[in-house]
Amino acid sequence: QVQLVESGGGLVQPGGSLRLSCAASGMRFSFYTMGWYRQAPGEQRELVASITSIRSTNYADSVKGRFTISRDNAKNTVYLQMNSLKPEDTAVYYCKADWRTTYWGQGTQVTVAS
Repeated sequence: QVQLVESGGGLVQPGGSLRLSCAASGMRFSFYTMGWYRQAPGEQRELVASITSIRSTNYADSVKGRFTISRDNAKNTVYLQMNSLKPEDTAVYYCKADWRTTYWGQGTQVTVAS
């Protein structure tokens, strides 16, 4: 059974940093393209960043230069380092795994407020 479990969300002040983790199990992790998506209230879910099996990365324009996605295949984990956080980064952040099938995690709340 495939599971994606996100962690690391929370409340942070503007300008602060958070590191999200997504631990995967029950899958051949290294084969998957892993992505972080977010959904703010009343908004559509949007791609934040993704990393392929060969570690090619892609970022939303709104987070370029502030967020970094990485993966550790030995730990079956993908990370999202978020720096210089802004109130508009507030959302539920979801982990997604894509290869032959798509899987989603349950999400972790990130709130940026003073």
